[in-house]
Amino acid sequence: MDCLFCQIIAGERPAHHVLDTDDVVGFLDARPVFKGHVLVVPRQHIETLPDMPADLLTALFGAVQRVSAAVLEAYDAQGSFVALNNVISQSVPHLHVHVVPRRRKDGLRGFFWPRTKYSDDAEAAEYAKRLRAVLES
Repeated sequence: MDCLFCQIIAGERPAHHVLDTDDVVGFLDARPVFKGHVLVVPRQHIETLPDMPADLLTALFGAVQRVSAAVLEAYDAQGSFVALNNVISQSVPHLHVHVVPRRRKDGLRGFFWPRTKYSDDAEAAEYAKRLRAVLES
């Protein structure tokens, strides 16, 4: 299996999971735009949105909706940025939706996505824990 996200879903690669359902998995982006940036992916290997079976759209975007609401509470964010790339700018060829917590004057402009890093694995784990707590409540 060459797909990084399939490896994460299978537990073969580490990730900070925040959501796990029959059809969808959510985990922290390893190179977040802002801390708390989540990738929501279908369990099934699907490369682009046009490839997505219609019966999985509700599960995927229902999870995106839940995560976009949860980042507000978990991170005291004022809003969220939700994005999906197809082929161009899609660094991993497995459909994924970015959910990025936002605050006024956070510096994000247009489609330039500066990236940040967690100070260490413990900080990433804490961000994942906070979001899981909201999603599981």
